[in-house]
Amino acid sequence: MSSIGDTSATFCATLVDEWIRLGVRHAVIAPGSRSTPLAVRLAERPEIKVHLFHDERSASFAALGIGEASGVPAVLLCTSGTAATHFHGAVVEAHQSNVPMIVCTADRPPELRDVGAPQTIDQTHLFGSAVRWFHDPGVPSDDASHTWRSLAARSYSATLGARPGPAHLNLPFREPLLGAVGDIPAPREASWATTDTAASVSDDMVSRLVSLVSGRRGVVIAGRGSTREVLDFAQKIGWPVFADARSALRVCEANVIVAFDPVLRCPEFADSRVPDVVLRVGEPPASKVTSQWLTRHGRSIIQVQPTPAVVDPDHSVQATFVAPVAELLGAVAARVSACDPRWSADWNAAETVAQAAITEWTSRNWSEPTVSRIVTDTLPLGSHLVVSSSMPIRDVEWFGAVTPGARVHSNRGTNGIDGVISTAVGVAAATGQPTVALVGDVACLHDSNGLVGLMSRAIDLKVVITNNDGGSIFSFLPQASQVSADTFELLYGTPHGARFDHIAAAHGIPYVSVGDASELKVALGVPGTRMIEAPFARRSNVEQHERLNAAVVEAVSRV
Repeated sequence: MSSIGDTSATFCATLVDEWIRLGVRHAVIAPGSRSTPLAVRLAERPEIKVHLFHDERSASFAALGIGEASGVPAVLLCTSGTAATHFHGAVVEAHQSNVPMIVCTADRPPELRDVGAPQTIDQTHLFGSAVRWFHDPGVPSDDASHTWRSLAARSYSATLGARPGPAHLNLPFREPLLGAVGDIPAPREASWATTDTAASVSDDMVSRLVSLVSGRRGVVIAGRGSTREVLDFAQKIGWPVFADARSALRVCEANVIVAFDPVLRCPEFADSRVPDVVLRVGEPPASKVTSQWLTRHGRSIIQVQPTPAVVDPDHSVQATFVAPVAELLGAVAARVSACDPRWSADWNAAETVAQAAITEWTSRNWSEPTVSRIVTDTLPLGSHLVVSSSMPIRDVEWFGAVTPGARVHSNRGTNGIDGVISTAVGVAAATGQPTVALVGDVACLHDSNGLVGLMSRAIDLKVVITNNDGGSIFSFLPQASQVSADTFELLYGTPHGARFDHIAAAHGIPYVSVGDASELKVALGVPGTRMIEAPFARRSNVEQHERLNAAVVEAVSRV
């Protein structure tokens, strides 16, 4: 009979071996003792790249970034107790954004629960309904060795089902926590579990969608999850595509509308070109102007998405088609009739003048929108951009340039500003490609632990910080004019006075402050990891946005 330590070691070696067979290549570990049996087994396998993070929250968002960028779950591991609770934010984001993740929380054995043992909490169903599957197999036992590979396979498969997301294994271990690996159960030649990620497209589904769109004037709102076939469909039917920054459709082609938010701020144009049909693919954009435009004119939305998650924040979805996006819209494109070509011609003309106005204004004015314009315009082929919520994602969506050959990520499942730098680290680690993180100052401070050990990681990450010493997005909201200036600063402005040059120095990160467009372009062009700070006065941010939007509106009004 094996010792307790040997059984735990063999159990964990089996899990790791099966995960490797299925395709897992990354593990993100926060240090601790109770997780030793699995941590050691992960570290000893050369097929697995181990990423160590001192802070559990940073670790979890790095695992999120790996899953988002690669489509393959990383194993995320921590010790027992409150350590596991710090995973919760990233687990919820993975749930809302359909990102695969295998969450492993080490635990104390049953006899140490509910008796006041240290570092012990109730970890059963810790993440509630935010995980696709939860299981606690109990303390490893030789009698259950025939189930070990199946357990690993199911945890992996659960993350990649019809709706991808996180799975949670709670793993209790008895001491001793170290042992020798014995004979692990043999793998199956066949897979332990297979997953169909979406139903096949039926002729009836195609016919129903064709009947809703053919020959009518419409727009496509393309969000995360959109494919090239979405643009092909739009060009065939003659519709503009409102290309969200994460859609991979921000390319220099006809029918692609990148500046849709500022264009829709021109009432003469927007209210005279109301679509008959709105087709939304994937997640909605950040633009409130777009949703208000559709709501104002009572337009219902037809939604096409690859997962069965409900996405209807405005309660305006008329019909939802859950299917492989490329297959469905490819089939529909072959059967639709185009609408009047003047419809798309008007939108293309508006996009042309809007982009010219944005380019001209940002070339003359140093502003936060200028930073977003330059960052998106200078992304190298094959690179990645991770954008924080709040103002950066809006500036990229509203005023960013096209990003052909680059991929844009943003944690918009819950729209939080937490974990952005760690997510970018995960994206860079998973892809091995140059990565830029565009964050606000508060978001950077919120995840400054993601900077720990950054220079020791084999990645190329530029952290670009637009620093206006507080929460500038609140200056765009009614609170800015409805509460006193002192109260606004206390509750919303939240100035912090942090010195990012000092933060960079503390972590040994090369740092540069930029004060104009040319300096930013030079800083972005230097190879390797570095922090780039662009300081701004928060009080001028709203006025600059208003001036830029006014320039676009004036140009579009002449179309």
